[in-house]
Amino acid sequence: METLSLAVEIVAALLTASGIAYSLLALLGARAFEHDSRAAAKLNVDGFAPGVSILKPVKGVDPRMYAGFVSHCMQQYAGEYELLFGVSSLDDPAVAEIARLRIDYPQIGIRLVECPERLGSNGKVSNLAQMLPHARFEHIVVNDSDILVSPQYLARVIAPFAQEKTGLVTAPYIGRSENTLWSRLEALGISTDFMAGVLTARKLEGGIRFGLGSTLATTKTALASIGGFEALVEQLADDYEMGARLARAGYRVELVHEVVATTVPPYTLRSFCEHQLRWSRSTRDSRRAGYLGLGVTYVLPWALTAVIASGGALWSFSLLSLALLVRVAVALTVGVGILRDGQVLRDLILLPLRDCFGLFFWAWSYASDVVVWRGERFRLRRGRLERV
Repeated sequence: METLSLAVEIVAALLTASGIAYSLLALLGARAFEHDSRAAAKLNVDGFAPGVSILKPVKGVDPRMYAGFVSHCMQQYAGEYELLFGVSSLDDPAVAEIARLRIDYPQIGIRLVECPERLGSNGKVSNLAQMLPHARFEHIVVNDSDILVSPQYLARVIAPFAQEKTGLVTAPYIGRSENTLWSRLEALGISTDFMAGVLTARKLEGGIRFGLGSTLATTKTALASIGGFEALVEQLADDYEMGARLARAGYRVELVHEVVATTVPPYTLRSFCEHQLRWSRSTRDSRRAGYLGLGVTYVLPWALTAVIASGGALWSFSLLSLALLVRVAVALTVGVGILRDGQVLRDLILLPLRDCFGLFFWAWSYASDVVVWRGERFRLRRGRLERV
């Protein structure tokens, strides 16, 4: 028994040390992103304002959806742009909201596209494939129905296309949480875990080679080079896969410093677990090697394990203090400093609980390949969705 306890103590201490090292890398990644963003802001792209088609597949009505629609109609963009909404059926409740938007903003080119065909398991991408032929412009931007953006959003997202071989531009995001524990935990994870991981990957890999669903800006030419949206209709992580395929095709993928916001629903415990598992298994399937090492990033549970296994030894409390220090530093640097997410300050006390849940879902993600998405069950096979 003593041998087992000692083994647990040593392993937990080593994993905590690895987690601390990762946190320091995350801080370096955040610093590099800030430096590169300031340099990019100084580039002269005056006069570059091509026409843009914004594609928004919608299904149903969310409480904050209309506010997101309105934010897209208030862009301070020198060029012309249009908004295309795609629905699977004209009976969708979102159709009435789109009609309302056209009345409120008649100066904006707003069109509704019916997408009756189901081309694959991913309904959103199926709609996008049917929407694209209706887009007037070469440059397209895809984001979710509830995304809230700033008035400078289009200008900043399109600017990198002034450089040759830019194939995809994506953007960081925060989650606007409801006042429930599960909603707050997910929003906290987005700002302090997920986005920290994105910036760390960008630092280690010398750039970003995947997309984030909050914003996928590309061109019809680049998209055609990877088979169009039709090539992604069976992919769960379509945003990641689009960026990965464009990077392999020789295009540059850029992460711009333009933070958008999405809505985190008022989850029940069950729906929270289903969403976290789908997210975890999707990430595992997309980045298998990197995901394996993700377990060490949850530094606080490992540090707590070291304290318990060592019987509260002084060194273990010192290690826990250091782990807590770097974990809070990452949360404040990324969540508050870069993302400007004030919710992080409100929910900072939830960090240990968030890390414990994160480690739990990381381990649980290896137990099965089944995910629940929009009430349907699928099995993941190398990123592809198969109905169970």
